[in-house]
Amino acid sequence: MPKFSPLKNAIIWLVVLAGFVFALPNLFSKEELAQWPAWAPQRQVPLGLDLQGGSDFTLRVVRDDIIAERLETTIDTIGKALRTADIAYTGLSGSGQAIQFRVRDATKVPAARDALRQLTAPVDSAGLIRNQIQELVSEGADQGDVVRLRLTNEGIDLRVASAVTEAIDVVRRRIAEVSLAEPSIQRRGNDRLVVQVPGLDDPQRLKDLLSQRADLTFRWLDPSMPVQQAVDTRPPAASEILYSLDDPPVPYLVERRAFVAAEDFAEAQPDYDPTTGEPVVSFKLDADALARITPLVEADSKRQFAIVLDGQVVSTPRLAETVTGDTGRISGNLSEDGTKNLAALLRAGPLPATLTVVEERTVGPGVGTDAIASALKAGMIAALAVAACMIAFYGFFGAIAVIAVIVNVVLIIAVLSLIGATLTLPGIAGIILTIGMAVDSNVLIYERLREEARGPGPLRKALDTGFSRVFSSIVDANLTMAIAGAILFYFGSGAFRGFAVTLAIGSVTTILTAHSLTRRLVRGWYRRRRPSRLPRSIRTGFFSEADIRFMAIRNPVFILMAALSLASLILLVSLGPNFGADFKGGSIIELRAKSGAADSADIRARLDELNLGEVRVQELGTERDVLVRVPSQEAGDNAEQTAIGLVRAELEDQYTFRRVEVVGPAASDELTRASSLGIGAAVLAILLYVWIRFEWRFALGAMIATLHDVLLTIGFLVVTRTEFNLASIAALLTIVCYSLNDTVVIYDRIRENYTRYRKMSLSVLIDASINQTLSRTILTAVTTILALAALYLFGDGLLRSFSMTLLFGVVVGTLSSIYIAGPVLILFNRRGGRAGGQNPARDDEPNAATGTA
Repeated sequence: MPKFSPLKNAIIWLVVLAGFVFALPNLFSKEELAQWPAWAPQRQVPLGLDLQGGSDFTLRVVRDDIIAERLETTIDTIGKALRTADIAYTGLSGSGQAIQFRVRDATKVPAARDALRQLTAPVDSAGLIRNQIQELVSEGADQGDVVRLRLTNEGIDLRVASAVTEAIDVVRRRIAEVSLAEPSIQRRGNDRLVVQVPGLDDPQRLKDLLSQRADLTFRWLDPSMPVQQAVDTRPPAASEILYSLDDPPVPYLVERRAFVAAEDFAEAQPDYDPTTGEPVVSFKLDADALARITPLVEADSKRQFAIVLDGQVVSTPRLAETVTGDTGRISGNLSEDGTKNLAALLRAGPLPATLTVVEERTVGPGVGTDAIASALKAGMIAALAVAACMIAFYGFFGAIAVIAVIVNVVLIIAVLSLIGATLTLPGIAGIILTIGMAVDSNVLIYERLREEARGPGPLRKALDTGFSRVFSSIVDANLTMAIAGAILFYFGSGAFRGFAVTLAIGSVTTILTAHSLTRRLVRGWYRRRRPSRLPRSIRTGFFSEADIRFMAIRNPVFILMAALSLASLILLVSLGPNFGADFKGGSIIELRAKSGAADSADIRARLDELNLGEVRVQELGTERDVLVRVPSQEAGDNAEQTAIGLVRAELEDQYTFRRVEVVGPAASDELTRASSLGIGAAVLAILLYVWIRFEWRFALGAMIATLHDVLLTIGFLVVTRTEFNLASIAALLTIVCYSLNDTVVIYDRIRENYTRYRKMSLSVLIDASINQTLSRTILTAVTTILALAALYLFGDGLLRSFSMTLLFGVVVGTLSSIYIAGPVLILFNRRGGRAGGQNPARDDEPNAATGTA
């Protein structure tokens, strides 16, 4: 073997050493790491909420509220501008994003537009005059004395984005009221926030805090007319009708302008009224508010006002009863929990806009502990099974492969620690899958070395040639996985981004460990032993004499597999997938009985009385655990949260809520769209890579084989009624990668053989190529199946459905790489005449050479 560059050797071994150094902190507790020297690496892989417990909420700014508020504010501003310009008007009103008014003197319409010029001027997000965005524009040409204006979508988008930015600090303060853990708050898109809080004990209280705007104001009651008269006719322009929290609600006529706003509260604490003993909220006002309210108290202390929270009247006390000096009390039939929440909301401050929970995923700490235990158990068993298989087939070289795989896993952990990527349960599945797939590269190497060693020449040359020729196959196979991982990360969401991260990182580290590290270990063995042949412990020689005519039966097998694909398509259209909450909305709740066994019939009967639709209850694991599925509520995202609240109130006395997943209609629609785009983009990107690396016939064959695998796997999911969720999307993308991996390896050998056997019949050449890579195909399938079987047998519910889908896909992908990709190549070669840059003999040529490589 050639002498490696000292620099390359140093880089390889330094990378391996650095991997162990940066992965080492994960073996120690945080308390132990605190005693390490400051210069030593101390970063650990952060665990996802599904492993440590906690809540993940996706909050959306309610755009309609922004529009309504902007419309009201703009109408008030227009009225003030016209009055300042001494322009008489009438009928100033708005609906949706449209505003109109009539100028009493039609000749003053141009003057009215001049008065409103500042409102229609372009602005940017800072509110400065810019030639960027117009929030208000003229609607059509003037029609006599009528002026029409419209709030622009761009301007509303600007306000929504600004509200999301302002909401981040308020959300952080509210979380601090219920949890000491450091939350993760990230912006997603223009109108959403993703909030993750680890170790949260009371997710319902946090949801209650986050879903309230907490716009608390003090407003005077308007005694100018009876309330009922205002309801029957129209309230005065400066007042409006608001309703109380009572059941039935009571109407009140209150002034629009507030004399105390939410920003005026300096402190707020839950308390009790010393006279009545009822729960109240004690507060202090800041200096500016105190300066405004003190003269009001002195002028008319008995005047009645309304305490308004988010547009509803809490109570209508007299001013002197509520405010004394700079302190006061808010009362009004509040519960103890209600006073705690209201005080927390006042301390945190109001949100700039209402936030709606469109997606929720809550996992109890016990579930995370169980998930880690089951995943680690499955991982250890998978690793041991793969290691035993490799050593059984390759002996000493198998041990080298095991070392390379161990280093591979260590490097993945090290990279996750360095970049701070969160490790989720699907991420552990990705590592376990990487163990099975990483062995493929070692199998490729060893089978190529065994093949080269059978030819003439010294073993040293055979080893060098084998490593050189196999490198392109390793890169092709692993880059397809990296591409899929990157696209899954971009389009994916939640915990399955962790799967995408480990898949992509594992693909890159596999290229390093399986080729560069393995090559150096084999070189070290050769330099010490100076052998003349490969070790006798390599036990895959029985594949050497294989001469199976796969293409001889290609037509009936192709027809059968095409028929199965067509049947899967028909089943998909007629029956449809069993969509989970991720794609059709709804809720999934995992319950554990606090004592005794869970009573599924009782749970179903109690939930049926809540009128939530067709609720399904099924046993889960032990007799104490059940899984409840609540269908999507037609009234929208808020209705989903209301349904969960009803279920929690009904069952929380007897059951522990171990896991809750709620996906609203908006989130499910986005997940569906993103998943479709993700699969399509991944397949197109990978096929484009295959097209560039090979040529269009190969890319087309790979595309047809991949489409067959996806259709058959979807058909399997439809027939077994396996829930189709985000795990299914990740499984489908993995199957796409695995199938293309197999196909690319075979195509790579076919392309190589094109240049070596120019007159060989194409079908015989394909048979020879498949036979030459048959040991790799079988061993890779076996090791991957072993890893997936461990996931299925020893993983939890999520990993089981995921691994079951992958098990089916691995079998289908292995067959399609032979009986779909090969025949398609023959079909298009007949039509096109050339393939791979050469001109092989016609498939039916009688004197074609028989293929041995």
